[in-house]
Amino acid sequence: MIDLSRFPEEPGVYLMKDGKGAVLYIGKAKKLRTRLKQYFVPGRDGRAMVPFLTSHVTHIDTILVPTEEEALLLENRLIKSHQPKFNALLKDDKTFISLMINSKDPWPRLQLVRYKGRPKKEGLYFGPYTNALAARASAEHLSKIFPLRQCSDEELKLRTRPCILHGIGRCIAPCVNLCSHTEYDGFVNETIAFLKGEDQTIIRRLKKEMESASEALEFEKAGHLLQTIQHLEYVVGTRKKELKTSKDASDLIGLYREATSVMVVVLLFRDGTLVGSEHDLFSDIAEDDTELLSSYLLQKYQHKQDLPKKILSPTPLPKTLEKLLGIPIKRSKNSLSLVAVKNAEALFKQEKQDTDKREKKLLDLSDLLHLNRYPKRIDCFDTSNLSCTNPVAAVVSFLDGLYDKSRTRLFKIKNTNRGDDYGAMRETLERRLLRAEKEDDLPDLIILDGGKGQLNIGIELLKELNIVTVDLIALAKESSRHDKGLSQEKIFLTTQDAPILLARNSPLLFLLQKIRDEVHRVAIGFHRKKRSQNLIQSALEGIPGIGPKKRALLLGHFGSVKRVKEASQEELEQVPRLSQKEIEQIIQWRNTNQ
Repeated sequence: MIDLSRFPEEPGVYLMKDGKGAVLYIGKAKKLRTRLKQYFVPGRDGRAMVPFLTSHVTHIDTILVPTEEEALLLENRLIKSHQPKFNALLKDDKTFISLMINSKDPWPRLQLVRYKGRPKKEGLYFGPYTNALAARASAEHLSKIFPLRQCSDEELKLRTRPCILHGIGRCIAPCVNLCSHTEYDGFVNETIAFLKGEDQTIIRRLKKEMESASEALEFEKAGHLLQTIQHLEYVVGTRKKELKTSKDASDLIGLYREATSVMVVVLLFRDGTLVGSEHDLFSDIAEDDTELLSSYLLQKYQHKQDLPKKILSPTPLPKTLEKLLGIPIKRSKNSLSLVAVKNAEALFKQEKQDTDKREKKLLDLSDLLHLNRYPKRIDCFDTSNLSCTNPVAAVVSFLDGLYDKSRTRLFKIKNTNRGDDYGAMRETLERRLLRAEKEDDLPDLIILDGGKGQLNIGIELLKELNIVTVDLIALAKESSRHDKGLSQEKIFLTTQDAPILLARNSPLLFLLQKIRDEVHRVAIGFHRKKRSQNLIQSALEGIPGIGPKKRALLLGHFGSVKRVKEASQEELEQVPRLSQKEIEQIIQWRNTNQ
């Protein structure tokens, strides 16, 4: 029994731990003792997850801080560090897509860019869009309205005549100087103004220009302007049908909860228009709505560069949070708040339905393969050594039936003879399992790409390592085919000699094929990359006195063998750590091999 009387009545952070010392839950409080009593006094806290949480807590650590503000910051840091099971934790691998104009470029262009975390400082960003299709549609409309270049910087330098986009009126060809900088900058400024929502001003000006062109009998110009106006009015008309809020950029939060699972939705409004949404589903959550949203918003916005002007929350949040983020946080009470909640509820039910379907499929797989464990996490292994060169291997993971890219692992085969597929599989399995054992990160099911031979290697190795908690199967494609599509598969089990054959249209077969095809794709891609790197490096092996490290240095600096050969003495002198003697040897080698 935890003695709650020993905790102080001061602000701080508490860490609830189990008997093994693992952190289960982290919270903050103005008065630690009062807050902790709410967890352990029956009836004081009505959250469904609290009795289950407290039944596993054996001791509580506390950290005192001077203010509530510091407690909130410390709580956020500790949640990210310990990743406790019963707190809401945002993944930091989310990517964003925005429209970007680099106004510092001599001939700026509108680009779709993806980024994680903060975008690069150079350029003007509009977005982010979480729906890539919406972002591409916006870029497509703008390319029809404003004829900016779409080619890369390299292509811009090399082009000697206009491309087809100039012929259809979607580029004014700065590449071959068919426009002035003043004319081009005018279109850049109009693009920026339109993205900022100043569409009516642009339409009025274009109409005046069209009238002037008609009066001057410049009918071709007037026709082009009319087409531009029509495109603009279409996009503006579409905008008017969309959900609107104030002109300020704002993020509207919606929350829906069922038992211990919570869906949080963020509707992104930019220039008053809904441009996208983001959502996160959290399970086994012990936090109440205020605690969860405080932690969520701090994780999401504390280090974000393109902040909204305000956040609209479905529940009142501490003023401390507003001060820390530097963004006004208002309570949303209008009809838009209901829209956000409905979005959260719809997404929750959709994801729950998808989860239920995947769970049933995994249960069916467990029954079919006579597994000892529910296959929540599946690791699949494959090796690749085309023509017995550059042998490599890959491991991919599927968690709850979905590909978990963060767990992908790539291996260079080090201790096995080339062409020895069984040896390569054994080396990969051993290296991965030893690491997983050490990190307490073993999967529930291992799938080996191969037949009975690969399965026997896996059985032998699991026995040697005394691993009894992992199920094992091997999957062999018909006639060693590695194409996608309907094919007969042989599933080899550890419990019987004869393989299982599934119907070609079996959903379980599709799941196994999906897993095996993913690891095969990753392994082949890694093999091609290593082979390409070796081929490129070998092209520079003839340079006297230049070893592997300097060859890699040259390729990293110039990007290709061709550019190394074309480099002048002055350019070679810009490469760090190259001596004058080495530069002379490179020039001599280049002159000899031209």
